[in-house]
Formats: sequence, C-alpha cells, structure tokens
Amino acid sequence: MNRNHLALFNRVARAGGISRGAADARISQPAVSKQIAELEDFLGVRLLERLPRGCRLTEAGVILAGYAQRCECLEKDALRAMEEYRGLKRGRLAIGASLTIGAYLMPKILAAFGRRFPDIELRLEIANTRHIEEALRQGAIQLGLTEGAIVSKDLESAVFYEDELVAIAPAAHPLLNRPPVSLRELCREPFIMREEGSGTRAVVERALRRKGVTITPRFALASPEAIKNSVALGMGLAIVSRLIIDLELRMGLLKILPVKDLMIPRPLHLQQLRGQTPSPSQIKFQEVLAEQANPAPHGKRHL
Repeated sequence: MNRNHLALFNRVARAGGISRGAADARISQPAVSKQIAELEDFLGVRLLERLPRGCRLTEAGVILAGYAQRCECLEKDALRAMEEYRGLKRGRLAIGASLTIGAYLMPKILAAFGRRFPDIELRLEIANTRHIEEALRQGAIQLGLTEGAIVSKDLESAVFYEDELVAIAPAAHPLLNRPPVSLRELCREPFIMREEGSGTRAVVERALRRKGVTITPRFALASPEAIKNSVALGMGLAIVSRLIIDLELRMGLLKILPVKDLMIPRPLHLQQLRGQTPSPSQIKFQEVLAEQANPAPHGKRHL
C-alpha cells in the first residue's frame, strides 16, 4: 500500500470531502481523485461514495479511515521520539566496566552524566575484562571501560586514563622498615592476586615477566575490596591500582611497599565495536568521561 495514498485518504476523510481534502493537502482536486482511485484499485474496494454534492465514506472507507488516522498518529509519535532521542530527552545507554573502574571511577562519572542528562536511562554492568569484551561483541553493552587492553579486530580502543599499579603491605609489615626490596624478594612473599581473566592480573603478570620473575599467588580473589582486606589482615602482599587504596592509606591500614625497578603504568581503555555509529547519549557520555576522569598527580588522561 502506498503510504502517500493512505495519508491523502486520511486528509479527505478528516475534511469530509475531496475538494476540502485537496485544499488541506494543497494539491489539485483531480490529483486527489486520481490517487484515491488508485488506492481503491489496489484494495479492491470502494472507499468513497460520490454524491451530487461531494462524497461520503463507504463502510470500507470508515474502516480504513480508522487505520489511516492511527498510522498518522504513529508517524507523529515516531518523529517526536526521534526528536527527543536526538535532544537527549529519551534513550538508553548500557555500559560495562571492569571491577576497579566500576567501583572507584564510575560513581562520579555516572553522577555527573545523570545531573546533565536526567532523561537518559543508564545501565552499568561490572565484570572482568573478558566478560566486558564478550558483552560488547554480543551488543549487550555499547561501551566498555576496561583495565586490560583488548586486542580484537572487532573492537576499537582509546586510552582515557593512566593509572599506576603499586605493591601494598599491611602497615606493620617488616619489609617496610628496609630499603626498597627487590622483585625477587617481593615474589618470595605470600601473594594475593586477582582471578584469571582479570585485566589487572594480566598487566601485573606481563610486567613481572618482562623483569624475568613470576609469582604464584597464595590466593586469587575476584574483588579488589577482598584483596585489600586480606592484605590488611596480614594474609599476603598484593599489587593493586592506586585508585583503590586512598582511604586505607589515610587510615593507616595499608602502605605502599617500595620495590626496586617496579613501575607498572596501567592505561585504562574505552572500548566499543569497530565502525558502529554512536548514539547521541553515547557521544555525550564520552564527553563527560573525558571531563570527569581527572588524572591523579602521577597519571594523565588521553581521551
């Protein structure tokens, strides 16, 4: 069915005649009559009954007029929805963040975005880097913020923050009373690491391999909070993000353990599907991210 024919028929039905419908549509009466006739031929029914003065809807015309009006309303609703979407008055954005980013960076970023764009529905999924990659591939999320780099032909990545990983120990640990320890001394201590598939663990293991050392963890824990608490209780040492230990350092529960030749910068990445067209809310979120991911004194922002 020709949508233009249906829209013109709706004008005629609403106006109560072909001449008034033609005037409303600002086209000639013969052109309206021709298009209505074409619509009748297509449907195989008479829609208008011609009278000596004007015309009236047939029974089929009355039925079709109801649908034509609903189509017009739907079209207006669709246009209004698209205007609201472009103007960020509606929309949804699903974001995935790995654990450290989700717990320690995202709250202030989400709060800033929510204040600026309160009509956008935001959903945050917190998981490890491997899960975030799969969620991006499946289209379950539009953006992924990860600690680990994802090397994939399907995804494109940009660094939005430079973090640093540091060794931590409980405040009374004897190694803190010595000059900076060597990496080999560090590796002889009981150690706590993140679980397999964690971006943080991958960065630590890669940095240590480059130095020719390896660590066999005593515990593998999936939560940065669990790692911090375990270290504070004397269960082992750990290498963690500076982002997560500010409170514990201020309270004196943990201390950074100086280690010779241990510098582990860790870029944080913004991931998305390669070649996708970003939504308006996605573009604005990236702007807020660039504003709010303020660098720590040791780090710098790239987005």
